[in-house]
Amino acid sequence: MSKIFVDACRGKKTPYTPVWMMRQAGRYLPEYMEVRAEAGDFLSLCKDPKKACEVSLQPVDIVGVDAAIMFSDILVVPLEMGMELKFVKGEGPVFSNPITSLEDVEKLDVQKAANELKYVYDTIKLIRGKLAADKALIGFCGAPWTLATYMIEGQGTKTYNKVKKMIYTNPNLMHALLAKVTEALKLYMENQIKSGIDVAMVFDSWAVALEQSAYFEFSWKYIKELTSFLKKNYPDTPIIVFPKGISGYLDEIDGEFDVFGVDWSTPMELAKEKLGDKYILQGNMEPTRLYDKKAIDEGVDRVIKVMKNERHIFNLGHGILPDVPVENAKYFIKTVQEKTKNL
Repeated sequence: MSKIFVDACRGKKTPYTPVWMMRQAGRYLPEYMEVRAEAGDFLSLCKDPKKACEVSLQPVDIVGVDAAIMFSDILVVPLEMGMELKFVKGEGPVFSNPITSLEDVEKLDVQKAANELKYVYDTIKLIRGKLAADKALIGFCGAPWTLATYMIEGQGTKTYNKVKKMIYTNPNLMHALLAKVTEALKLYMENQIKSGIDVAMVFDSWAVALEQSAYFEFSWKYIKELTSFLKKNYPDTPIIVFPKGISGYLDEIDGEFDVFGVDWSTPMELAKEKLGDKYILQGNMEPTRLYDKKAIDEGVDRVIKVMKNERHIFNLGHGILPDVPVENAKYFIKTVQEKTKNL
């Protein structure tokens, strides 16, 4: 059976514009919170294929999105490479042993990570077995730069001072870490594809941290290496890349992937002008519009006006927020599906 989301990723004509949301399996859903409470903590939920499968399917069943995204976290990769990770209430993810030296990088185990992430592959297989035949399954990873930022800073950051200090004072160490993380991601995404994902997505959440020349040296270069590897070996698997906050760099974007995710701070008109001929575009409604139905209508109409008759996948320009009413999330999905019919 044809999957509308996969067809859209390949640039095919679809009966309406497919729509899903980043972070759609999450805290805005009471059903998710119930399963999370049963799991005990966030990492335990990620490592429990049965529960991770259940929360992956919830937004498909409850909200009506056109694709499921497997439930996991980008940081399970450095965790299984040998780093100590905890999710601390009020602080988020924290690595107790951040990377500071070449010795630290050498201790990271690429093959161990690929093997130990079996719980993710098992989650994918379970979702694949239960997901409706017309719904797509998205697998994902963090971009090497984004993962390296967490691995060096030890947690989320607003200043990026430790990781940026490294790129300017010890670029060789930075490249050694990025190269190793990239190798781990190649195996990780390869195993996800073998386990049954339809589409692979790369999140570069911290792209916004770097000036233009640094971005293309320390982030985009490694994203291109990863996507080229996947395209060479798995040409039938569409790839989405989502670098957040780089609207000023769009002229230099190139690489072997299919869909470019547009964040909400990038005007859709600009993304269409710069990249619309090369890639299918995904995005980019401002997530906080979901607080109000009139704002949802305005946001949807604005994106449709720009992307009408063009290759497009509808999404928010970042993740759905935890306090968005479920009713509004359903309204957004239904509104997109109905307004884009037979455009």
